[in-house]
Amino acid sequence: MENKDTYFVAVKVFLLDSKENLLIIKDIFNAWDIPGGRLREQDFNLPLETIVERKMKEEIGEDVKYILGSPILFMRHERDEILPSGNSEKRRIFAVGYIAQYQKGEIMLGKNHEKYEWVPVKTFDPKTCFSGGWLKGVQDFQAGYDKFKMN
Repeated sequence: MENKDTYFVAVKVFLLDSKENLLIIKDIFNAWDIPGGRLREQDFNLPLETIVERKMKEEIGEDVKYILGSPILFMRHERDEILPSGNSEKRRIFAVGYIAQYQKGEIMLGKNHEKYEWVPVKTFDPKTCFSGGWLKGVQDFQAGYDKFKMN
């Protein structure tokens, strides 16, 4: 029998402002990301949109208002994570990427993030911030931007 892989599942949001800028956030481990994150065990029966709402509040604050669009792409990312024991373990993440339009509200980063930037989606070079599957996801988003963007 072939070995089956194990993935964590995440939801990610490509949040755009009215000037076609994409929100990127930097975590406390010095890695750039887009808002969203992994599902918890208790999320199994919840609609993904409900999980997106919770993750957005946790990561960018409760005051931020946005219009959530549809899932637009899928991503696979792999990284090493430090476990409570201090050991490092490889984690693979499968993510569903949604598009969203920022409406209003002050961004207030959660405890796991320290910085954010709005970057021009069409001219931003994601290689300066991202790697692995998140890099490919942002590149795929840029390549398909005209068909993904919300009207």
